[in-house]
Amino acid sequence: MRQYNPPDQILRRKFGIRVRELRKKLGLSQEELGFKANIHRTYVGAVERGEQNVSLDNIGRLAKYLKVTLSELFNL
Repeated sequence: MRQYNPPDQILRRKFGIRVRELRKKLGLSQEELGFKANIHRTYVGAVERGEQNVSLDNIGRLAKYLKVTLSELFNL
């Protein structure tokens, strides 16, 4: 049986994949990124798995410490 994925869940998953891709490109662990961005490491993991609906404030922090612009971060 195929699982239904609402559009918002798909968007969160794509965003999470992008965050993970950029984090790994910088050689950072989830813990290191979380520390720099003042975000708990488990929250970073939840974002990367598409489980967390990220606030605008946290999106800004992630972009800053992933060293990308907001538009680059949303290049899904």
